[in-house]
Amino acid sequence: MHFMNEDFLLQSKTAKKLYHEHAAKMPVYDYHCHLPPEQIAEDKNFENMTQIWLYGDHYKWRAMRTNGVNEKYCTGDASDWEKFEKWAQTVPCCLRNPLYHWTHLELKRPFGITGKVLNGDTASEIYAQCNEKLAEPNFSPRGIMKQMNVKVVCTTDDPVDDLSHHKKIADDGFEVKVYPTWRPDKGMAAEDAASLNQWLDKLAEVADIDIKNFESYLQALRKRHDFFHQHGCRLSDRGVTDVCAEDYTAGEIEKIFAKMRKGHQPDNSDVLKFKSAMMVEFGIMDAEKDWIMQLHMGALRNNNSRLFKALGPDTGFDSIHDLQIAESLSKFLDRLDSQNKLPKTILYNLNPRDNEVLATMAGNFQDGSVPGKIQYGSGWWFLDQKDGMKKQMNALSNLGLLSRFVGMLTDSRSFLSYPRHEYFRRILCNILGEDVENGEIPADMPLLGQMVEDISYNNAVNYFDMDID
Repeated sequence: MHFMNEDFLLQSKTAKKLYHEHAAKMPVYDYHCHLPPEQIAEDKNFENMTQIWLYGDHYKWRAMRTNGVNEKYCTGDASDWEKFEKWAQTVPCCLRNPLYHWTHLELKRPFGITGKVLNGDTASEIYAQCNEKLAEPNFSPRGIMKQMNVKVVCTTDDPVDDLSHHKKIADDGFEVKVYPTWRPDKGMAAEDAASLNQWLDKLAEVADIDIKNFESYLQALRKRHDFFHQHGCRLSDRGVTDVCAEDYTAGEIEKIFAKMRKGHQPDNSDVLKFKSAMMVEFGIMDAEKDWIMQLHMGALRNNNSRLFKALGPDTGFDSIHDLQIAESLSKFLDRLDSQNKLPKTILYNLNPRDNEVLATMAGNFQDGSVPGKIQYGSGWWFLDQKDGMKKQMNALSNLGLLSRFVGMLTDSRSFLSYPRHEYFRRILCNILGEDVENGEIPADMPLLGQMVEDISYNNAVNYFDMDID
């Protein structure tokens, strides 16, 4: 069988029919990514394939390092061609790693490269072919998004950001909607009071509020929350190792905050109390505006202290954590629910051990107010590959309602990552097709076709309820 043909990953007639007649035609609703909004606003063509494909891609850097490639060719001062060549030489060693599939899907769409694989021998030819395409108008950031049938993109943004790039994109009338996402992680990082104070000073400046106590801090946050809402934001996101849910009193938090503003570093107990309080406050803000709250849980970050000091965060030195998350997550969600302040929520785990934990946790807090109010989110980061996606969807199917799932996202910094939606859809169709062929679900194509279209796109449109016209 030809590698990555039109029926790639589709192992039954039903799967092929579901994908080609239903999934393939659906637009992309990319509700969580890390694309730089300034690049969409400027809409400048990338000079070469390395700049659009390898800059900032810690997935590829990890593979290259594992393959014995010197750091010079990952994050160092090697030329763009040299970096691409080293990646091309690494690709054959990525067999059975999802990078092998993603690489060739991204060469196929949008570049149209088929019938050949990337390796050291083909590197020069493919580099030249892709670079020629990248010079064309429809291969600018906006051009690629339109080619890939993207309708909505939600970036990840700090509460102190001025959102000027989002405003320019909207003012330009770009047909793909690009919305900010509220990511207030720095606003709860009491483990480093000095950095938190620097961030608070920035917040005070942009909110034009003197942050002298906890009450004024919340006032400044709410002002920025309002500002994000005015710019179309309807989602928040928190990247946490664990969901903090310590007991605390309002008086304790006021004292902890006051000490931090005076330059004192709180002890671990007070750090956890402050984080717990901020998790609740942020959740309440989201609920009051009918936003969606996303919780990404379970990363152990910056494990390699030597290279973290040299290269900084998000450069490929993070891993899966093995903390127990069920009890604290339950306590946190219940705190909000008991106040009738639990917003629509998406839960993501990084440890596959927690698949069934999150699938059952979501069921605890469904209240009938909206279909799939609490979502068990798609396979994330180390789990956004074939095996991880299948396990996530199987856990959701067994313990919840797969038909109400809001589907895939890229979680990427690259404009070439949209084929991850295709990858997900092919896997989804193959799962359903296998069940039909085994006689486990009816061969009701109108029912199954609608289910595939909903998971691919429609459920996200209805759940996030953002302007897409």
